[in-house]
Amino acid sequence: MSETITTAITTQLDGLIDPYTGQKMTYGRALKSVKVDDEKVFVMLRKGYPIKSVAGELSELIKKTLQDLPFENRDLEVVLEQDIIAHSVQQGVKAVDGVKNIIAIASGKGGVGKSTVSANLSLALVAAGASVAVLDADIYGPSQPRMLGAKGQPETLDNKMFLPMQSHGVKIMSMGFMVDEDTPMIWRGPMVTQALEQMLRGTLWNQDAQEVDYMIVDLPPGTGDIQLTLSQKVPVTGAVIVTTPQDIALLDARKAYNMFAKVDVPIFGVIENMSTHVCSQCGHEEAIFGSDGAQKMADDFAIDFLGSIPLELGVRKHADSGTPTVVVEPESATAIRFRDIALKIVGQLSVRKQDFASKFPNIVVENS
Repeated sequence: MSETITTAITTQLDGLIDPYTGQKMTYGRALKSVKVDDEKVFVMLRKGYPIKSVAGELSELIKKTLQDLPFENRDLEVVLEQDIIAHSVQQGVKAVDGVKNIIAIASGKGGVGKSTVSANLSLALVAAGASVAVLDADIYGPSQPRMLGAKGQPETLDNKMFLPMQSHGVKIMSMGFMVDEDTPMIWRGPMVTQALEQMLRGTLWNQDAQEVDYMIVDLPPGTGDIQLTLSQKVPVTGAVIVTTPQDIALLDARKAYNMFAKVDVPIFGVIENMSTHVCSQCGHEEAIFGSDGAQKMADDFAIDFLGSIPLELGVRKHADSGTPTVVVEPESATAIRFRDIALKIVGQLSVRKQDFASKFPNIVVENS
């Protein structure tokens, strides 16, 4: 009887699509075990993305799929675990110690809300049960310290390695911690790229003996020195493009996509920020910047449209105060949108190739 039940469960779950990966629920040997005793049927699955904030949703989805199976009066218990691993990156790029996956958040044009999106996506991943870091790569206009409510200067370990700042459960490194908020960075390209590499590789990301599951890199707008350094010297697992529906923003967003495509960095998809304006008095939504622009871009390039975020007064106010929407209003409709987008990104990542390079020993050939 137990073998019959196990086979039936496997068959049913093979036909169930995981809403965050787009693959069948059992993809990648996610179904770890099925145990049957006289009173219960235990089903255990292990997912490759953080599940804390959606464990109930996934459990109910699985139970609904299995509810008509003949369990002979046994109760069904679903157990979900997570196992986040490192995934493949560009060839020949050295890994960052203590960091499993690096996700770049980019835009072709400034002013589209990329930093606000980066902060909220990071916090959504923390709420989902992941270890998260944010690297503020916008050297000229760092904004993550303010958005994430982090103040002060990072400590150094033996005057060699920075210790990342922390806020809301996120590890953070930014040029904004090194200089006064009103001080302009009047640097040429080589100095900027050197600063990026120093912050990335000169920071002890796993100082608490916990590896970072996902590092979110908040890029400056455009396709210049920082973006080129990132694609050539930083092990990027994938990139996300942020745009508004406005035609002029979409023109530059397409350039950002083409840049990553040329350097073989995978694109997870595109996010449409400020998709509609939400009136704070009556709740009416209006597409003041146009509509469906990001969806059309996604269709043109055959990438995922990850979701849309409204132009909402609260999102701006919360970011300015250092307590982004995902933290201060975690059950709001906008926070749930951020959560769903974040999990779609890392869900996609979870079904990509694993990075085995770090598991192999270094082989040195010497002449004796």
